[in-house]
Amino acid sequence: MPLGNRLKEFRAAGGLNQQELGTLVGASRQTISLIERGDYNPSITLALKIARVFGKSVEEVFYLTGEEEA
Repeated sequence: MPLGNRLKEFRAAGGLNQQELGTLVGASRQTISLIERGDYNPSITLALKIARVFGKSVEEVFYLTGEEEA
């Protein structure tokens, strides 16, 4: 299941660039860019750190884009 996110939206609203967010969560600018583009799924720890920066739940920042059938 692809993981979607609203990271760029929250980052822009918070007035942060990718480098600044990366510094706050202990990740590189490149990692933040990859997550925003959907090319990289963050670890649970990183997802929690990102959500905490914005005062949001993980589910508000990250979401599943589709459900696989069993």
